[in-house]
Order: sequence, then C-alpha cells, then structure tokens
Amino acid sequence: MRRVFVNLLVPFVLGLLMAVPGHTSSLRAEPRPTAYVDPFIGTDGTGHTFPGPGMPFGMVQPGPDNADSGWAFTSGYQYRAPLILGFSQTRASGTGIPELGDVLLQPSQTRRTEFASPYDKASEVATPGYYAVYLSDNQVRVELTAGVRTALHRYTFDAPGRVYVLVDLQHGLTFRTDAQPVLAERSGLTADGVEGVMRRSNWTSRTVAFSVRFDHPVVESTTLPPRPGDAAPRYLLAFDLGAGRELNVRVGLSTVDVEGARANRDAVSGRDFDGVRRGAVAAWDDLLGRIEIAADNTRKRIFYTALYHAFLHPSTISDVDGRWRGPHGEVLRADGGERYSTLSLWDTFRAAHPLYTLLVPERVDDFVLSLLDHADAMGRLPKWPIWGGETGTMIGEPALPVIADAWAKGFRGFDGERALAAMIRTSTVDAIPVFPGDHALSTWSLFDRFGYYPFDLAGGEAVSRTLEAGIGDDATARMAAGLARSDLAGRFSSRAGAWRSLVDPETRLARGRDSTGGWREPFDPLTPTSPLNNPGDYTEANAWQYSWTPALHDPDGLVEAMGGPTGFRTMLDRFFFELPSLEGWTYLGQEAMIGQYAHGNEPSHHIAWLYAHTDAPERGHQLVARIARDFYRDTPDGIIGNEDAGQLSAWYVFATLGFYPVTPASGTYVAGLPLVDHAVLRVPGREPLTIRRTGAGDRLLNLTLDGRPQAPTSLPHSHLVQGGALLFEAGREP
Repeated sequence: MRRVFVNLLVPFVLGLLMAVPGHTSSLRAEPRPTAYVDPFIGTDGTGHTFPGPGMPFGMVQPGPDNADSGWAFTSGYQYRAPLILGFSQTRASGTGIPELGDVLLQPSQTRRTEFASPYDKASEVATPGYYAVYLSDNQVRVELTAGVRTALHRYTFDAPGRVYVLVDLQHGLTFRTDAQPVLAERSGLTADGVEGVMRRSNWTSRTVAFSVRFDHPVVESTTLPPRPGDAAPRYLLAFDLGAGRELNVRVGLSTVDVEGARANRDAVSGRDFDGVRRGAVAAWDDLLGRIEIAADNTRKRIFYTALYHAFLHPSTISDVDGRWRGPHGEVLRADGGERYSTLSLWDTFRAAHPLYTLLVPERVDDFVLSLLDHADAMGRLPKWPIWGGETGTMIGEPALPVIADAWAKGFRGFDGERALAAMIRTSTVDAIPVFPGDHALSTWSLFDRFGYYPFDLAGGEAVSRTLEAGIGDDATARMAAGLARSDLAGRFSSRAGAWRSLVDPETRLARGRDSTGGWREPFDPLTPTSPLNNPGDYTEANAWQYSWTPALHDPDGLVEAMGGPTGFRTMLDRFFFELPSLEGWTYLGQEAMIGQYAHGNEPSHHIAWLYAHTDAPERGHQLVARIARDFYRDTPDGIIGNEDAGQLSAWYVFATLGFYPVTPASGTYVAGLPLVDHAVLRVPGREPLTIRRTGAGDRLLNLTLDGRPQAPTSLPHSHLVQGGALLFEAGREP
C-alpha cells in the first residue's frame, strides 16, 4: 500500500509543479531523497541488510533481531522470519559473518517467560532514521530512531499501568557455539536503567560499554537465570506508567567505559524521540541529496536505497570526547575528527571507498587516519576491523589501495610519510594469525622466496593471494612515487608483476604452481573453491573469475597476457557468453550469474567494464545495464549476494553515473554509459558536476567535460571534482 500511494502521488505533485510558470527543471521538482529509500530492500535472502534506523556512518543501528545466529541472520534480520526476539543496538549491514547485536531490549505488556513475539507485518515501517512494528503477543508498538552514538526506543503499550522490559546482555549475533558475552568490570541496575561493561568474543574480541536510561524509574527488577556458558546477566525490569501508555528509552554505547557511554547517550540531550528522528531524516536528505537523477520512481527507489546502504558504513567508533579502544584493548584518542571501524576492506576498496572520495570527501581523511591509527597499534594495517577489533578476515592487504586512492585524488589530511611507512610494514612483515590455522594472511617471507604463493606450502587460496598481493604492491608503489621515493616505487612496482608467473600460457588463466614451479594438476578452471571447501587455489571463485584480478592495477598488462586487444575481447566473450553458469554451488549466488560472471561476489565486479579496453566497448555497456536491471530490484529480495557494507550498492551508484573505478589507486575511472539521461552531483565545496547522456544506441562515441575530450579508459577524478558538464554521446556500433 505504501508503494502504491507513492507511485500515485509523485506524478500528481510533479504535474502541479510543472504547471507553475517558469518551472523548467524536473530535477528540482523532486520529493526529498529519503522518500525513495526503502530499507527493506535486501532484507530477504542473501542481501543481509537490516531495516533499523541509523545515522550516516553512525556508531549505533538499533533494530529487530529475529535470531541470534546463522549465516542468514548476519544482521539479525530476515524479512520473512515470524518472530522478533527483541531490539539490539548494533549491527553490520550485509556482511557474511554475524557480529555485534549488543544490548537487546524487548518490551511486553505482561510478565512473560518467553519474550520472543510474533509481529504484525502490516504494521512494520522502515524509513531512513525510523523503524516501527507492533508485537502481537507482547501487545506493544515499538518505534526506534538514532543519533550518531545514541539509540532511542519508544514503546506504546496497549494498556496503562505496569509494563515490563527485558534487558538481555547475553544476546549477540554470533556464529560461534561457545560462550559469547563475558562480564567484566561492573554491571548493574540504576534507579532508571542499567549500565556496565562487557567483554565479548566472537568474530573478534571487543569491549562494549553501555548506559541504558528509561524515562520512568525501575519499580521492580528480576535477574533471570543465565543461559549455559554465559556470564552476563539478563534483567526483567518493571515500570509503572500510571495512566500513560508510553515508555521511552535512551541507549548510549562506547568501546571505552561507562562514562563514555553516558556521554554518548546524552549527546542528543534535550531532543525528544521525534526531534532525533527529524535530525536523522535531515542528515540523510542532505547526504543523499548530493546526487539528483532523472529516472522513473522504480529506478529512484533502487538508486537512493543503494546510496543509503553505501553510507551506513564505515561506522563511527570514537566517543564524543574522541576516545576509542584500539585493537589490542588500548584506549586511544582522536585529536580532532572521528575514528571509524566496520571496514569490510576486501569488498569496499573496489567501489565503496572510491565513492566516498567522490561524494563524501569530508570523511575520507578520517577514514585513512583510522587505518593508520590501527596500524600504529597493531604494527600493520587492518584487513577487516569491526568495533575497533581486527578479525583478520579475507586475503590480500586491501587497506593499501584505499590509502593510495585517497592520496592519488589529492587528500592531504594525513601524513603521507606515515602512511607510506605503514604500507611498507604491511607489505614486508609477515602477518601474525588472528586465530589458529588462519592461512589467508600475508606471509611475505614465503612470497618473496618463490615470487608467488606455492599451493603446496601456502595452505590454500594460493592463486588468489598472489593476485591480490599485486593490488597492494601496486598501491604501495604509487604511494611511494607520489612521495618521490623512486627506489621504493620501483621495488614494489616490480613485485606487483608477480601475477605473470601464474598465467598458464595454454589457457591464459591464472593457475596454481607448487614450490618446484610445477602447475596444478589436474586443472579445472570452472571448479570454484573457497575457505569453506579448501584445499583450493581461489577465494570464493574459480580460475575464470579470478584471472581478471590484475586489471585492478595493471589492465594493460592483462590485455597483453591474454593475447592483446583481440585475444582479450575473445576471452571476455567466452567468459560472459560461452561458458556455463555454475551449477550446484550456491556460495556465489548462482542466481546472479551471466556465464561465469558472478555479480553476487566482489571478484567479478570490475569485469564488464574491461570491454572498454577492446574494440567492442558496447558489449560492456550492455552488460552493465543488464546487471543493473536483472540483479537490483526494489523488493525485499532485491539485492542478490551479500551487500558487504556498501560494495554492491556502490557498484550500482557508479553504474548509474556511467563510470567505475576499475583501478582504484590510479585516481581514474573507466567510462561506460550512464543508466540515466541526466544526473547532477552537488558536493559542498565543489562546483556541480552535470552528467548527460545523449544519442541513441549503446556504444560510447564521445566523452567530453565542458567540451574537452576525455579518455574513456582513464577518466581523471581530478577533472570530475572541478565540476562542469560531463557529456556521454551514445550511438550505434560501427
């Protein structure tokens, strides 16, 4: 019903505005961007997003949890799940491993022993900065909103009088079966709530300080029996509402201590629930409004929801006073600015971080400083940090291209020499496993000995690890060159070419080699492997999917290795149009496949754009449009594959605009064709950039910025941020 109403209303309003004399721009007649955002997109199936509220890049994201474990519930929520366990305050959007889900609250009209409740699906509402639902058994309407570090709950019960709230400190989103929360320091009741500090161990070890305050005093409390293996308490609190039916809650969290949680909780002091909600909506409208597109309502819903998802993370980790807890448990302080965590770097270095440099430049320096502070504490740059702790997840060193990308695009709010030193340490010193048996970390002593990772010594994923080492080495070389360190630039640029030693001359695909130089036998380039079914040479992919990885730093070299421009196009055509899709292996999401292209996972994301390096660029343009059309929808199952903290959404945003950061650390983009005829980027401090597509057809004939020709395979970021008119002229293929 909500969508039907919007679809009817928008054209009516636009018609009235167009009738006003002097009104000429349909872009200016648009409703607020938040009117097009549907947080339910991606909540059904593999997207793993959540419908709860949050601020852009905020610390807290309160929301409903339907379960506390399982791959389907990494954000705590699935659209069709029948029960709500309660409402926790933190989560990660679209990840492949569950984490966070701290401090669960569950209200009830009556005292209960089972707190999970069915809910009225028709009552469920989600918009940027707001979520609401009615719990049928618990007889209460729950509303949620959020500031940057503060979660606000408003409960409206069916009847006045005594009501109850479960405060479950044992709850967390987990994939482990052993004890999760371990109580440390202090925890206990106050006159109007609960405060304390927990140590938790799941994906990473972390500290959670919390301060929960109700707007009515606690009149009765019961400490519930602990679940097996858990040390943290669960409280059932009672409140007398008198003749009223409403109970309000504020929750502040911190990685440091209770004092920090209190200060964060009170950072929105003096603003009631509705005021905080209005502030969240205004913040989202301001940020999402940096792009206007001319498109139908369906495409706008997909686009602005993608932009919304892309701006949920990285998450603020520093308190209002600048303190935050680092990866070894030490308390650090940010001297100005913010510090961030929830950095899914293996995913987001590809498109999400380049999108931040384009649309939220005011955050980029602090993103990099967060990486550098982490490196100071850990001795190396992070791979996948969350809540300040390191998970050690995924391969390669994906922080390296994020830093080099920022430097290449002119960001100077961090010390370049400090950054280069951290990049060199990360690229030369063997990583210490975060958990026993972790073979995916960089072992440079092995890599430098052989010039690649031998599959008989590396422990798994040897080809993928070798190829991704090149991405990091190239980034370090570019950073060194930017600082006039030609010796270091040459050293790492040379090592970045290690991928060539794994190119099988017969198949032109990347193939495993052992410590004697022998090829992997037998070799089936269609067989996918992953950490879940090793031994194998590839990370969540097969030889066909991973062999395009060198294009992320050396596209010209890859073109040459695959037989020159003609051979390169032939390989791309075979990849997309001649090979069968994967059968019987659902890890990649086979429903999101075109031939061997798997859009549900990141190693494929740049491949369609590589047709720009061939004599048939229109095939890439057609594929990008097909991927955007077939694999993104404005429905709860509208994200095929894990959203991965914004990466899948960032791909869609770039595709809509008509260019993509194939080689992120280069500071350039590869141009295709926009999916809309008109878009405008308005970023504070920059001149507007107007994007137009003209002509019929699906081949890019000319690309100009204010009339100046631009190279489609190397569109400079520095040109785009100066603003102007970026014109894509399309036509038919010759």
